[in-house]
Amino acid sequence: MKQSVLTRYRALAYVTGVLLILLALGMVAKYVLEIEGAAGFTTAVSIAHGWLYVVYLALAFDLGTKAKWPLPKLAWVLLAGTVPTAVFFVERKVSREVAPLITAPEPVAA
Repeated sequence: MKQSVLTRYRALAYVTGVLLILLALGMVAKYVLEIEGAAGFTTAVSIAHGWLYVVYLALAFDLGTKAKWPLPKLAWVLLAGTVPTAVFFVERKVSREVAPLITAPEPVAA
């Protein structure tokens, strides 16, 4: 497995996690604190999170199939992007497990 597969997954995991936290904060601001303007913020963040979550799903699925994970583990990694802060813990664990599977790039002969 190439390093780029893990790097792409990690990048989208962090982006998805940050957007989900911002969305949760926006929901609190909109419904609990009733802050004016929170509705627009929540709408923008929810759209961004939704589209980037789809990309996260594709990259996590790619990583999981290349790492030959069992279905329950793959499902947990895919669902981690829907639980605020869970993606950060799952990403860290996945990175530690997948790191030994990374193959070193072969030197190119000149």
